[in-house]
Amino acid sequence: MRILYVEDEKFLAEAVIHLLKKERINVDHAADGEEGLKLALKPNYDVIVLDIMLPKMSGLDILKTVRHRGIKTPIIMLSALNEVEDKVRGLDFGADDYLAKPFKSIELIARIKALVRRPALSEAKVLNFEDLKLNLTNRTLNGVELTDKEARIFEMLIKTPGSAITKEQILAYVWGSEVEFEENYVEVYISYLRKKLKSLKSKVEIKTIRNLGYKLCSKN
Repeated sequence: MRILYVEDEKFLAEAVIHLLKKERINVDHAADGEEGLKLALKPNYDVIVLDIMLPKMSGLDILKTVRHRGIKTPIIMLSALNEVEDKVRGLDFGADDYLAKPFKSIELIARIKALVRRPALSEAKVLNFEDLKLNLTNRTLNGVELTDKEARIFEMLIKTPGSAITKEQILAYVWGSEVEFEENYVEVYISYLRKKLKSLKSKVEIKTIRNLGYKLCSKN
């Protein structure tokens, strides 16, 4: 396994790199955003660990550029920010996970391994239900672009219409089962998907099943 670690705090970077290497994880390190972007654009990495606050170019700008270029390498964002909306901002730009500073290196390692083991999207390229068509190749819902996480969540819902899916199942499939994530993540992304269904004027809705989860069904 090889990862790219973009971090400008020298002593933190040295400590994390030492522990990663002890886990037999190969690490390339960049100390600023420009070098980080240059390396991130190469197809060499299983995971990219990316700090948000960087000299020369921010982590979010690197993230947006990488995703715009069509690079799907899993990315973990690092930041001292710890509010849910701040986390979602990075995730919505296409990050796969978010870890707030200060963090324990053992947790970062667990999250890296969880992303590497995460299953790929379904092999089925197009899934249909009622007036909806989910294209997993280009991640669109009736032509409307979805983020990677929105596509994964909607994939689960559209494959089992009428059946409830729990928050825990969504977290495990979308973010990885080996790591504990906040349930707020799911609520925020369900809200995003509901807005997109509304904009499409779909006959389908995502219902909340109290104390259980969510299900995709036709409107009454």
